[in-house]
Amino acid sequence: MKKICIYGKGGIGKSTVTANTAAAAARAGSQVLVVGCDPKADTTRVLMHRTIGTMLDAHMKSGGTPDREDVLHKGAFGVMCMEAGGPRAGEGCAGKGISLALDDIRELEIIEETSPDLLLFDVLGDVVCGGFSTPLRAKAADIAYIVTSSDYMSIYAANNIAGCIKKFALRGGCRLGGLIFNERSALADSVPVERFALAIGTRIIGTIPMDPEISRAELHRMTVIERAYAEGRQGAVPPSVRVFEELARFMAENDQGCIPEPLPVEELEAVGEEIARRAFGDEEF
Repeated sequence: MKKICIYGKGGIGKSTVTANTAAAAARAGSQVLVVGCDPKADTTRVLMHRTIGTMLDAHMKSGGTPDREDVLHKGAFGVMCMEAGGPRAGEGCAGKGISLALDDIRELEIIEETSPDLLLFDVLGDVVCGGFSTPLRAKAADIAYIVTSSDYMSIYAANNIAGCIKKFALRGGCRLGGLIFNERSALADSVPVERFALAIGTRIIGTIPMDPEISRAELHRMTVIERAYAEGRQGAVPPSVRVFEELARFMAENDQGCIPEPLPVEELEAVGEEIARRAFGDEEF
């Protein structure tokens, strides 16, 4: 079983990457379990074709540990889905929902029930709250991937996440498996991300293209994988589908990770300056 965390700045495409990679892996024959660890609880929406109840809500309703069927659901291609849930904005730490999710996975014997080849955690990652580090602290994952665009704040968040991964990797925990570059940006240019990856000791393992089929599928509450292979579907397979299929294969096979070395502020600012030059021809720095 490969236990994987997908991290990245809010809105960068973590849930899209997680859900579509899960769908691609399951379609290829793997058993997959997805655990959404964002308080928005929207990771599994496109796998389930609806929003499912969260583990935090199930605990509140039951007054204790809920039944397995209340928190574990089967989605597209047989992907098993769970949503940790979390407090409303300004009302608590996201770590509570994630901690409960990890407890439920153990107490309800979710791993024994589902026998996953891939266990994917989709985790928010642009906050200083310790909640986002819960899977790392609990050693729930073996390897992490960071989704980023070439926007400066996305790389800034990735650098912070790399620092968190380093902290726990040095204690024998999860390592960084690489960056996933999402072209969804004002600058669809991988060069700054490639240089950032090299500087912190890793590499880009996949590039998600600007593909309108991703948004179209999500509006239909589907992964682009499922929509592309729907019965009676006409036309060529969208380019993003091949990327997600390759990501699924890579994650299933990859055992290599690094202890990243996050950049100091001065070097991170230099990345921002390069982005400005490449995006806008800005030479004022």
